[in-house]
Amino acid sequence: MPELSSAHNELEHERTYVAGLYRRLDELRAEKQRQLDQVRRTIAAGSHQNRSERDAFATMYEDRLAQLNAVDDRLVFGRLDLDSGEERYIGRIGLSTEDLQQLMVDWRAPEAGTFYQATAFERMGVRRRRHLILSSRDVAAIEDDVLDASMLTDSGSLQGEGALLAALNSRRTGQMSDIVGTIQAEQDRIIRAPLPGVVVVQGGPGTGKTAVALHRAAYLLYTHRERLKSAGVLLVGPTDAFMKYIERVLPSLGETGVVMASVGSLMPGIHAEPEADEAVAELKGRLEMAAVIKRAVANRQRIPAENRKLNVEGSILTLTPRQVRRARDRARATGKPHNEARATFVKIMLRELTEQLTEQLEESSGAGNTADRSYLAEDVRTSRDVRIALNLAWMPMTPEKLLRDLFSKPAQLEAAAPHLTDAERFLMQRPEDATWTEADVPLLDEAAELLGELDASAGRNAAEKEQERRRDLANAERALENVSASLADAGVDGVLTAEALAEHNVVADARLTAAERASSDRTWAYGHVVVDEAQELSPMHWRLLMRKCPVKSFTVVGDIAQTSSTAGSHSWQQALEPFVGDRWQLEELTVNYRTPAQIAEAAVRMANAAGLVVSAPKAVRDGRWDPVVNRASELVPALLDALPKELEVAADGLLAVIAPVRLIGEVRAAVRKVYGDRVGLGAGGLGQDIVVITPREAKGLEFDVVIVLEPAEMLKPDSVRIGDLYVAMTRPTQRLRLIATGEVPEGIEG
Repeated sequence: MPELSSAHNELEHERTYVAGLYRRLDELRAEKQRQLDQVRRTIAAGSHQNRSERDAFATMYEDRLAQLNAVDDRLVFGRLDLDSGEERYIGRIGLSTEDLQQLMVDWRAPEAGTFYQATAFERMGVRRRRHLILSSRDVAAIEDDVLDASMLTDSGSLQGEGALLAALNSRRTGQMSDIVGTIQAEQDRIIRAPLPGVVVVQGGPGTGKTAVALHRAAYLLYTHRERLKSAGVLLVGPTDAFMKYIERVLPSLGETGVVMASVGSLMPGIHAEPEADEAVAELKGRLEMAAVIKRAVANRQRIPAENRKLNVEGSILTLTPRQVRRARDRARATGKPHNEARATFVKIMLRELTEQLTEQLEESSGAGNTADRSYLAEDVRTSRDVRIALNLAWMPMTPEKLLRDLFSKPAQLEAAAPHLTDAERFLMQRPEDATWTEADVPLLDEAAELLGELDASAGRNAAEKEQERRRDLANAERALENVSASLADAGVDGVLTAEALAEHNVVADARLTAAERASSDRTWAYGHVVVDEAQELSPMHWRLLMRKCPVKSFTVVGDIAQTSSTAGSHSWQQALEPFVGDRWQLEELTVNYRTPAQIAEAAVRMANAAGLVVSAPKAVRDGRWDPVVNRASELVPALLDALPKELEVAADGLLAVIAPVRLIGEVRAAVRKVYGDRVGLGAGGLGQDIVVITPREAKGLEFDVVIVLEPAEMLKPDSVRIGDLYVAMTRPTQRLRLIATGEVPEGIEG
């Protein structure tokens, strides 16, 4: 059996080489851990520069160690046999020996590109492409793509199921896996597109849009490391469940420095919920809301209707509308945000009121009185009447306070949005303590931009600030008692003062990576932004994101046909033209890797029958089952009857029940009553292989089996768009069942 012997030898050869790669990985881990431990044992002593350098080294070692830990699974996945005779291994990161002999090429490096791009018609110098299928740290199987016809008789070439099909047929786990070992040529071309400008990746369900977006982020960080390391990359997704679903992908690709945020968490300190009323979401998403927020801020700079009397230490001063208007106009002329311009307004008003008080006292005491009047400025500044009057005219304001007042006080909304109808303004009204929504996030950001920073120390005198400093110092002194044991454990001698400890805490911020600093800084300017499910964003959301990347470098990923929000986009031109004109390029993904052909075709037929024009990417595989449609008299009993059969099909994978919003509570409770803790949210979790979710929550996720409840309801006007049912039907990788007590939309059954 010479062929079997040759195959065995090839497998053993790869196992030996891969074992060597893992030994080198472990050596590098141990080296970085030693270096990190040594830095941590070094106390913050010496100059400020020395401490900063120490912290920078610690951050560098921590980042490298995190990268080395994250790539352990399927460290290497390919080998190229080149015309030159070279064997080039392709993996998640680059590895070299101590004397810099290359062991493995990072998949993002230019010389790795041929692994994804070479074909039998254009070999690009590649004779054979070998896929290594790993189980833990061992090579379980090998598959060869022979590109050089002269090698077809080579008994060392091994065939298998196909790395791509094996990945597609694997069970879902609730966490997205990377596709680094199975990237296809059309995907690779988009991933490696140049950094500048706006690249729009349009693709139907299952075409790998999200995978392309994530791999592109990793590729750009590798290729443009110097430019993007300090500025960072922001990746935006539709929901928290989606972000949890994809959170492991970038670390597995060797990148740990990307800021990941759902649409509802783009404003630091705010965690917003979906907007319940689509009509309200559409109103708040209009670009004209930027002008509404601007007027709302301007309306908080008020001119009194009449003169106001102010008591300053028994003297009565007069504050006139003319004085306030003049000071307001001069403050506005600075061009500074509201809270910063207020300092100019207050300074002008205090000076004029102090001059008025001085004139009064001089008149009453006689012309020859030359007494020192310098104390009068402090009397005016600390006067309760003056403070109240200036705050009424120009109150310092937070974005949260501005919007709470705007939406809870009809008069303020009418003044800021006179162009809206009474009915539209009524829709937007809500209680002052209402929960923040995703539609509020860009309005809060707009308000923050116009208001500027709120100086917490504004108005405090030097004595108050010194008192606070002393309190902080006392806290630091008490903290010394708790750190003395740590110092001894570290083998450090010497004296650490409270002042040094306080300074060290400030310096420690230098250890934060760019991503960590960016995630808490609303004004951070990113070097590149990746947006997934981008078709759902409102114009105001786009305005927020454009502000976060002034250089307008974007990867925009989505499918217009799947838009389900009334505030979302009808076309990419509509979404992007207000911000970048025609300076964007469209790339399309044409192959459906996720959805079996029978299910994909049913979804397209349904959409077309309902009047929606959708792209119909070609499915790469046929499924074992056609879509199943059940008509039932009672929904929940029919679902509970079908679940055991579908769970058997899912077999260690994931099953999703997708239902209209109005049914979610009832259905989730019924399923939990039978299956208990196995029932989860989003993409599920540890031990949760059943999820009950809405079409919106299902966006971007995938499941082995999907059961869609009351599909006709997802086509009604209150479901916004046909995209809801289209999204729901295209989530499964194996089997689809629909259960309806009413009509079944046309086209589904062929």
